[in-house]
Amino acid sequence: MAFEICVPATSANIGPGFDVVGLSLSLYLRLQVNIDVETSSSRTPTLSYEGEGADEAPLDPYKNLTTRVALYVLRCHGISSFPAGISIHVKNEIPFGRGLGSSGAAVIAGVLLGDRLGDLKLSTERMLDFALMVERHPDNVTAALIGGFVGSYLRELDESSTAAASVPLAEVLPEYPPDAGEDWGRDPPFPPTGIGHYVRFRWAQEIKAVAIIPQFELSTAKARAALPNSYSRKDVIFNLQRDER
Repeated sequence: MAFEICVPATSANIGPGFDVVGLSLSLYLRLQVNIDVETSSSRTPTLSYEGEGADEAPLDPYKNLTTRVALYVLRCHGISSFPAGISIHVKNEIPFGRGLGSSGAAVIAGVLLGDRLGDLKLSTERMLDFALMVERHPDNVTAALIGGFVGSYLRELDESSTAAASVPLAEVLPEYPPDAGEDWGRDPPFPPTGIGHYVRFRWAQEIKAVAIIPQFELSTAKARAALPNSYSRKDVIFNLQRDER
């Protein structure tokens, strides 16, 4: 069996839509997946990589973000391992650490991969729940999953669901120790239903996006650290008024 998964780059925090508005772009992360049990009986995926980040992306499936997310989705549905004989070749056009949603694309690729390998047939909304357990800001992952121009937000959940959606990332995607056995990490935290919501906006075909990609990397955490901790009422109102346009 062979299939391909394709996920777009994204730009988020567009205009006044900070942590809300995202847009998918025509750069892609592609996974070419092949399953051949006659070639190998191993349940550890073989990874290969070309394109952007080829020198940086880990080829160990228990360290690679995409395959770790896929295994998380599978294990939440009682499937403890990858299928035998699986190989994954990654072709990536999305630069790392440049504000084009490389990590969000990797997360969505992992959710789609887990859904396909487990034949889970998850709804789009449910796949978003799994993505938001890993990537806690909805704008990039929603645009990567839905495509197009979208607004998204995190719902107000009841107390138990809020606690379930807020478990540390280290529990959702634990670091696999070198001596981890086959039973290690088989009971991951299950995502509640309806963590996020989205609205797809219209986009005029005449409008084209141009991305200016810097020659240096900047992590999301460091970029956010440069922002103020609070904003004046005047600034908040100014921003909200432009969200209405």
